Amino acid sequence: MNIQFKKGVLELCVLVLASKKDSYGYELVQSISESIEISEGTMYPLLRRLTSDGYFTTYLVESPEGPPRKYYHLTEQGHAYMLELMQEWRAFVAGVNLIIEKENEA
Repeated sequence: MNIQFKKGVLELCVLVLASKKDSYGYELVQSISESIEISEGTMYPLLRRLTSDGYFTTYLVESPEGPPRKYYHLTEQGHAYMLELMQEWRAFVAGVNLIIEKENEA
């Protein structure tokens, strides 16, 4: 998949997944990787930025498999931002689909 496409939607994907349940970084990578190929190196800077912007709070949970895991919890501000991005995404996709359909008619 085109890397620019991924960059544009990854933030929305992370917010949507985190709205369902608190998650740690690698868990988010695994969930998204089921549909879109991404790397851990892409995820962690995004999570740090979203946290510093106030969209997530974090907490540590001990892990039986190594060091404690940092979990990300979507804040109310993060939830509102997610809804805003979802609305923008739907409008964007509708516009792109309209252009594609017009091109196929020509």
